[in-house]
Amino acid sequence: MKFVTDIKKEKYEKFVKNHKKSHFLQSYAWGEFSKKARGLIPHYVGLTDNKGNLKCATLLLEKKLPFNYSYFYAPRGYIIDFEDKKLLKEFTEKIIEYTKQFKSIFIKIDPDIIWNKYNYKDEKIDLDNNAKDIFNTLTNLGYKHLGFTKNFETMQPRYTFRIDMNQTMDDIISKFNKTNKQRINKGKELNALIKIGNSSDILEFNKLMELTENRKDFISHDYNYYKNLYDIYTKDNEIALFMGSIKCSNVIKKYEDEKDEICKKIPKLNTNSASSKRKKEEYEKRIDKLNQYIEEYKEAKEKYGDEITLASQFIIIYGNKSWALYAGNHNVLLDSCVNYATYYENIKYCYEKGIKVYDHFGTIGDLRKENPRYGLHIFKKKFGGDYIEFMGEFDLITNKLMYFIFTKLVPLYRNIIKKLSKLKKKKN
Repeated sequence: MKFVTDIKKEKYEKFVKNHKKSHFLQSYAWGEFSKKARGLIPHYVGLTDNKGNLKCATLLLEKKLPFNYSYFYAPRGYIIDFEDKKLLKEFTEKIIEYTKQFKSIFIKIDPDIIWNKYNYKDEKIDLDNNAKDIFNTLTNLGYKHLGFTKNFETMQPRYTFRIDMNQTMDDIISKFNKTNKQRINKGKELNALIKIGNSSDILEFNKLMELTENRKDFISHDYNYYKNLYDIYTKDNEIALFMGSIKCSNVIKKYEDEKDEICKKIPKLNTNSASSKRKKEEYEKRIDKLNQYIEEYKEAKEKYGDEITLASQFIIIYGNKSWALYAGNHNVLLDSCVNYATYYENIKYCYEKGIKVYDHFGTIGDLRKENPRYGLHIFKKKFGGDYIEFMGEFDLITNKLMYFIFTKLVPLYRNIIKKLSKLKKKKN
């Protein structure tokens, strides 16, 4: 085998897209994006046979460190048959040799290898891969496993939900949670407006992400990050920005028409009948609710305008897979269920494009209800996908001393500085 570097885009993409381990985080575009948005240096490397055909490949992202040291990260890599021990060993040795030219401290990988899998009924699914054998092979080759984390401590989520699209759309919908179906239908009944946006919609998307960030207490990205991501991926038509909105005047009219119909029915009830009395109470409660909704929509219309964008989602499509990468929602008119309708439309869109796997891109393994991310987990679970646990992160150490300094002493130093800074603020 020959170790090759600087693989040309066309050759690299053809191999990666058609491999069973293909992932957008291993795409040529992700390397370009990481360079522009994060200042990382992309390396596209692989092994070829005697005919020049790629047998394995990976995107390595180089992060420069002080004193000209660096570390490398193969996000969801490598693109290789992990069960081919000989090939994996040779590739590992070549990568070590290659990265040492750049004073590497370690190489991090978090392969797209499923460790556990459960269906929408929480029934464990038997896997057709030899995950434990692969785990042992990796550790025998010197890869250090960083543990079975439960939340978002790692570079990429260890858990996700994936919808198998190799079924009919009716079968996919049948696995949706009952409440989910009702909310999707409500969004449709209120005529939620779902469109695929363009570059000009990134600003609105960013606003929704900021609202979600403040509400859910997580750190998002800025406008330039999303704009760069969109611009780079849209070159190959591999990204879709879904925008979900509602027209307040239409909903107000719908609710007022419903209220008028109920008001016409109440005088016709026989008030001497117990069942009629109960019905009247139900009607009156519904009218109160409708009045509440009408007032909410009037206030929202006054503040934000007649048509309000309430939900937005970034979908990346790569090969025959898709990932719901980012999603932002407004704080108002939650009863409209526009976010549910938007998710449904992008799932249907991916299905109609022939996508085989729809990945919700991230959830948790710590399923305690008090976990701040538990609500996110339940939301994604309601779409009926398989609950996936990946094998996790490994570090392949190439400089033991610097690795110890970088992973142990530097974080310790930073924690001390933080604590001293807090003490200083309290004294002042």
